[in-house]
Amino acid sequence: MPRTALSLAMLPGGLVALPGVYQPQADTGLLATALANEDLGPYTDVLEIGTGTGALALNAATRGAQSKAVDVSWPVVATARLNAWIHRSPLRVLHGDFEARTTGRRFDMVVSNPPYVPAPGSRLPTRGPERAWDAGLDGRAVIDRICVDAPALLRPGGILLMVHSGICGAEATLDRLAGAGLAAKITATAIVPWGPVLRSRRSWLEQQGLAVGAEEREELVVIRAQHR
Repeated sequence: MPRTALSLAMLPGGLVALPGVYQPQADTGLLATALANEDLGPYTDVLEIGTGTGALALNAATRGAQSKAVDVSWPVVATARLNAWIHRSPLRVLHGDFEARTTGRRFDMVVSNPPYVPAPGSRLPTRGPERAWDAGLDGRAVIDRICVDAPALLRPGGILLMVHSGICGAEATLDRLAGAGLAAKITATAIVPWGPVLRSRRSWLEQQGLAVGAEEREELVVIRAQHR
């Protein structure tokens, strides 16, 4: 196969991904469906936290929203910016921690497919593709931060859409969002096969009580929370 200068992988929908960048999968698709059910327009301010290829933020932009995305990974930021350029989208992609890059800003909608895979070790990776999925011992390191920060990120009436695995505890997410003053509920679910990361951690997940027996399927949940 001929080599290209950027060694890009072409994805459905005309998106590209630099090596090591998380490519849209079932969780992204489930969240995209939830996003399609929301009203967006030219005055809707949308933020995507952890953007990957930029698929969801670009989707919002094509519907006329004022769309922004933020990610801690430079390869991800480069990929999303490249996809925005390919699609001639005004999407703005920021590099850095979402909390630091959004200080003082509020949005009508926040969308996120955060890292949510439980990992042996409480320290989050600082480089490599694992940044897209490893999320601490219980998989909630980033989820919990989003729950805490959601009220400050959303305007009154604003909406958070977040997808994650049921392994992390959907009820815990609902409780945290309710505790932060948001009205939260599960709006979509899907059962999907385990990917290679979960399969490689089977023994450890069983030891942690996060998986049982020959289980190789997980439930994905989309949680919708609205600022009161």
